[in-house]
Amino acid sequence: RCRRRLARRRKQPPRPADFKLQVIIIGSRGVGKTSLMERFTDDTFCEACKSTVGVDFKIKTVELRGKKIRLQIWDTAGQERFNSITSAYYRSAKGIILVYDITKKETFDDLPKWMKMIDKYASEDAELLLVGNKLDCEVDREITRQQGEKFAQQITGMRFCEASAKDNFNVDEIFLKLVDDILKKMPLDVIRNELSNSILSLQPEPEIPPELPPPRPHVRCC
Repeated sequence: RCRRRLARRRKQPPRPADFKLQVIIIGSRGVGKTSLMERFTDDTFCEACKSTVGVDFKIKTVELRGKKIRLQIWDTAGQERFNSITSAYYRSAKGIILVYDITKKETFDDLPKWMKMIDKYASEDAELLLVGNKLDCEVDREITRQQGEKFAQQITGMRFCEASAKDNFNVDEIFLKLVDDILKKMPLDVIRNELSNSILSLQPEPEIPPELPPPRPHVRCC
């Protein structure tokens, strides 16, 4: 009898995720890509983060639209010498977050370079989000909000927002809105079948990047 009672009291195992989505964060060195990822996944902030070498990633499970979604967030190095490594991760990303530092004009001027990487390696249907980070440093701002909005408006389907990883402002909104946009884009029949035959269905975590895709035939960047 005791065994039966104990068995009844055991908690049910957590429901497995319905989908797995891969999101990649790109942008120049020092714009706060790692800080945004760690604030979202662990709710932590490091004042003196070391530069990412190659690629790092974290996992976070969220619930949206009645579905449990396992987010695999790839944090890429901003230095050009790592481009040959990081470019391999664009292909499988369903969402791309392009980050610049509102206090450093050179990181904003680098955005066209990052768009060329997206156009060359990423999927045509990847959702794009431009983020102006370090809103906590408003007094040192070099790029206006209007400049960020104008750049995003030139790219078909790109959203824009400003955020602060340090103050935890708009960080959750960045990721959750991007995931919501991805889900809205997916056909209903795919959602109902829980992506059993889709690239988004649950797979073992990748240990090596996928093979580089061929260059995309059409570019979205002007």
